[in-house]
Amino acid sequence: MDDDTPASLDGMTVLTDIYGKIYDFDELCEAHRQARKGKRYRPDVLKFTNRLEENLIELSNELQWEQYQVGPYRQFYVHEPKLRLVMALQYRDRIVQWSIYRQLNPFYDKTFIEDSYACRIGKGSHKAADRLQYWLRQVSRKPKKWYYLKLDISKYFYRVDHAVLKEILSRRIKDERLLRLLATIIDSEDTRFGLPAGYAPEECTADMWLWDVGMPIGNLTSQLFANIYLNELDQFCKHQLRIHHYIRYMDDVVILSDDKRWLGEIKAEIEDFLVMELHLSLNKKTTIRPINLGIDFVGYQMWATHRKLKKSTARRIIRHVKHMCELMVSGELSAEEFQRAASSYGGVLEHCNSYGLRQKLNEIYKTKYLEVVKNE
Repeated sequence: MDDDTPASLDGMTVLTDIYGKIYDFDELCEAHRQARKGKRYRPDVLKFTNRLEENLIELSNELQWEQYQVGPYRQFYVHEPKLRLVMALQYRDRIVQWSIYRQLNPFYDKTFIEDSYACRIGKGSHKAADRLQYWLRQVSRKPKKWYYLKLDISKYFYRVDHAVLKEILSRRIKDERLLRLLATIIDSEDTRFGLPAGYAPEECTADMWLWDVGMPIGNLTSQLFANIYLNELDQFCKHQLRIHHYIRYMDDVVILSDDKRWLGEIKAEIEDFLVMELHLSLNKKTTIRPINLGIDFVGYQMWATHRKLKKSTARRIIRHVKHMCELMVSGELSAEEFQRAASSYGGVLEHCNSYGLRQKLNEIYKTKYLEVVKNE
């Protein structure tokens, strides 16, 4: 058996002796190629690639002799779809993240349920929306009234318990060196990721952040860990609660049933599981409602017959297009840059009923940019 071939322990597939793959020079080269996509002209990337071979050899040696330490994070806020504190690593650390991800993601992806859609190849938000709408069309033809339970986990990324996460990882990873490396990333020595209960990121001073909970939004490993952590909930819901219509996109979960009382009962069981096993809690946005009122999921408001963008998302797109038109008029944004941004919005709008919004955006473009250019 090859060193990196998954083994079996008590019927569970596990990973053994794969740490060498992570510091392998060729693997680090490939991780570098993945990490620099779309970022190759950034100053930190150019600086690293200027002495690429030497830097990769140094990184490989640090990993091999377990001397690697995660560098400092650059912190900044993003405001969409809501205010989030993002923590960005240095480029050399992003290479390590990619090297780990390349080894772990293909293995763990096979353990996830079919209807988990976030941060997975061949899945994504549009596939999640299509799947939920397919179910809505199925159940809407049935005589009984159907309901949905929407689970909303409170401050998920900021509340993941480090001890629980490491214990979950240790069940399938039987490589002590790899577990120590993952612990180095999870238990950062100089940056705290956890929020006290009841606080938002912008409300906390530096001394209020917690060491033993939380994951940095922005890390590639955080995306993988987030799926591994909530896969525990997926397995509980599918195999113990026997829920058929269950779908998850990161920390957003929707469950469908024609029995409102049963949804209330499993909500209580799920809440107990989250508190006792994962040390998480549901927030006040968790709700049970009839499906004909529409389901808020992956940025859309969804019905059996159609889907619309959430009003807040539509307002944000309108605001962005207005701002981009103003930047083009002032010469701060090129037509090519505008077209790239407009194409990304087009990709979102083509997956929902958006005729009225597209007309409005075209009108903004005509009045704010084309007419100004024509009058010059």
